[in-house]
Amino acid sequence: MKRRILSAVLAGVLCLTAMPLVAQASSQTDKINRELKQVRLKMQAAAKQSKQAQATSKTVLTQKFYTAETLKAVMTQIDTVGMRMNQVQTQVNETTEALNQTAKELDEAEQRIKKQDERLQSRMRVTYMNGRVSYLDVLLNATSFSDFLGRLDSLNTIMSQDKDTLKDRKQDKQLVERKKVQVEQQLAQVKTLYAKVADYQNLLADKETEKTQLISTYKEKLDVLSDISEEQEKLLLELAAKESALIKKKKVMKSSYSGGKLGMPIQSSYRLSSNFGYRIHPITGKRKMHAGVDMAAPAGTNIYAVEDGVVIVAQWWNGYGNTVVLDHGNGLWTIYPHMLNGGILVEKGQSVKRGQHIGEVGSTGNSTGNHLHFEVRKNGEPVDPLAYLRGKS
Repeated sequence: MKRRILSAVLAGVLCLTAMPLVAQASSQTDKINRELKQVRLKMQAAAKQSKQAQATSKTVLTQKFYTAETLKAVMTQIDTVGMRMNQVQTQVNETTEALNQTAKELDEAEQRIKKQDERLQSRMRVTYMNGRVSYLDVLLNATSFSDFLGRLDSLNTIMSQDKDTLKDRKQDKQLVERKKVQVEQQLAQVKTLYAKVADYQNLLADKETEKTQLISTYKEKLDVLSDISEEQEKLLLELAAKESALIKKKKVMKSSYSGGKLGMPIQSSYRLSSNFGYRIHPITGKRKMHAGVDMAAPAGTNIYAVEDGVVIVAQWWNGYGNTVVLDHGNGLWTIYPHMLNGGILVEKGQSVKRGQHIGEVGSTGNSTGNHLHFEVRKNGEPVDPLAYLRGKS
């Protein structure tokens, strides 16, 4: 009996001793499971964030691509509009030249008529003062036969001159009337062409605004660069050469560049964003020759002539935007593109002095930011501008 009671007591003690061990093991398992669950949740969240990041990155890259493509398209549109505007501007120049020639011919015809009238009026005054004398009286009053022949010859000369004067006067009168009509027609044509140029200028301004907005939304930071095609460059140089030849013909240039250090085109603070030489453009991705140096500066920064010279180009040009080209003589030109709209402060044919304010920094044409793309050309070929600016040419 005592043994049974002792066995029961021992069994009870063992049960009570085992219960905390089981409970302790259970709590450790739960704790581990909870930690594992948290790790799994964190891994799931990290994976989700990774997927979202990848998706966002892909979206951003896609946006960058389409923004860049849209920017290219807008720049192409700018070139197209600019080319059409230049064509109309050429028509304006040709029509204006023809108008000036017509006006000159009109003035000359009116001056001839004035002289003819004065000659006829003089003849009438002489006739009035001397009384009416017939040609027959003049001949009959001859004192000899030789005097008669002389008087007859003089009368024939006078009659021929009067006849020619009246004939010329009639022709000049008709010419004046034709020239007046021609002047009116050419003037109306010039006015129409100027209106077209103004429309293109407004359209260009809108496209430039659109370009600026695209650049500001372009995620990847763009260096301040310009992208000018070989064709655009060739056409500008052809225009400059033509105007330079006219300058030489008119002998407008008083002195020519004879060497030495050039002045600075920007005299305030700027950042040299691109050097002379080959480079990769961030938008087009093309490797090409950069024919000048890019000086990044705020819009409206003053641009100065680096040497005495004559303006041979002062207009918008494809790729270059609003551009001024100066001829300094002896084959040296300097080019100042991308000026802001309304930023060209000189006119074609105007003489300028070294250090003269000629324009203002902008970003017109194929440009990704406000800067001056400064070029130096020797006999039409690009040379490193820094060599001339540092006096090492």
